[in-house]
Amino acid sequence: MTRQASPAPDQPPARRRGLRRRITDGITAVVVIGALKLILHLPERPVWALADFAGGIEYRVSGSRRDRARRNLRRVVEWMEANGRGPEKYRAAATNPKALEAIVRSAFTNHARYYVEMAQAPKFTAARVNERLEVENAEETAAWMKERRALLLIGMHFGAIELPGFFAVHRLGRIVAPMETVANARVQRYIFSTRATIGVRIVTLEEAGVELLGALRRNEPVGLIADRDITRGGIEVELFGARTRIPAGPVLLAAETGAPMYVSGVRRVGPGRYRGSLRLLQPPEGASRRERTRAMAQEEARLFEHFISEAPEQWLAVLHPIWPDLEQPPMRGIGDEA
Repeated sequence: MTRQASPAPDQPPARRRGLRRRITDGITAVVVIGALKLILHLPERPVWALADFAGGIEYRVSGSRRDRARRNLRRVVEWMEANGRGPEKYRAAATNPKALEAIVRSAFTNHARYYVEMAQAPKFTAARVNERLEVENAEETAAWMKERRALLLIGMHFGAIELPGFFAVHRLGRIVAPMETVANARVQRYIFSTRATIGVRIVTLEEAGVELLGALRRNEPVGLIADRDITRGGIEVELFGARTRIPAGPVLLAAETGAPMYVSGVRRVGPGRYRGSLRLLQPPEGASRRERTRAMAQEEARLFEHFISEAPEQWLAVLHPIWPDLEQPPMRGIGDEA
């Protein structure tokens, strides 16, 4: 008979490792969900102060992420300066290292503020949204959202990420939106349940293709965050003067269903105060489906630039890889095909 190998002496048996993992996940879930519930019920002013404090700590201890944010934001502000876009205080950072570093630090503060807003999601009633959100093109937006129908609401990891979705829910009714998988299943279920209470039906990325297409065919609105190509299967575009990829889902769904695409951006203008707008993405005429798809993706990127230029430190994607040429070591080249 063949003798089975014993576990290595420095490795615990699989059952013990599994039990340890479950205990760790359980403790993590209790801590994270408890913190989210605490933020939900704390007075607003100390919560925002706590978020700013936490963002400052993250800035100081996250060396590699801080370096990446600096590289990404330098590209953004240099493009803004070269093209005369956005407020002067950001364009000045293209040639002023201290001004650039202030924007980098602020990116971490805004990262922490996002988690406050995520925790406070159940508070975002129609009255709260109307009171705190200034819509810059209010008449156009009201006309676009006067009736429930199939449409694509495209957002970014920018500013108050989920607020455009809440705004749409209170005008159109329930919407369907995909969300990245959270490693801790209990935390993910909690987030899904809080979104459900305000009218957003969350689906996983694995379900997204079928679920979103089905929703549009049932004449239901769909929301997507589409500035980061997580699956590495996106469409090549130019963004802030350099080549990258953005998710293909929005333009492919639009091409398949004919649903109109709207790009939104909502930025913070004070603790719990917001300003933003909605823009219609017009598909080009007289082109093949492939050409229209690529043109729409590029126009989507142009609208991303429009919103981000108003407050680049609120674009949380800068904490992650965006452009292959800025990564160390370089990411897989944009032009490389599988």
